[in-house]
Amino acid sequence: MDDTSNDDLDVDAFTTAIENFNRFYIRLPMLEKLSFTTLSVLDTLACGGSPMRLTDLTKTEQVSQPGITQLVTRLERDGLVERRPDPSDGRAVLVHITQAGRQIGRSRHDDRTRHLVPLIAQLTTEQRQAITNALPALARLAELGRGLS
Repeated sequence: MDDTSNDDLDVDAFTTAIENFNRFYIRLPMLEKLSFTTLSVLDTLACGGSPMRLTDLTKTEQVSQPGITQLVTRLERDGLVERRPDPSDGRAVLVHITQAGRQIGRSRHDDRTRHLVPLIAQLTTEQRQAITNALPALARLAELGRGLS
């Protein structure tokens, strides 16, 4: 069996569709003008549900240790994250997202929704229903993917 297909799902076509959508989606105009890496770190901290060590952020964000340290220093200076001692290891620190950092994520979500609403309105009823039907599977796929990092 071909590694890029899975029963009735053409995984290669799915990958192409996701890549095309992502190219469009990540470039939607936003009120918050921050770098992709900055937004990714804030999103990781907000969605992860718990603070993270710098070494863990280095892995999830695929950024060098000096790079993530500089970024977290800037985010801390801007009030978007805080560093606190790790209670389980006094030598380490944990990076916590602040309410201001969370607000950036909410703002970006609202901006994207605002841009998507008129585009989705141009889809047929069947196309909108297909997206609705795919939401649980896409959510599960994202959940499985988080387990890989």
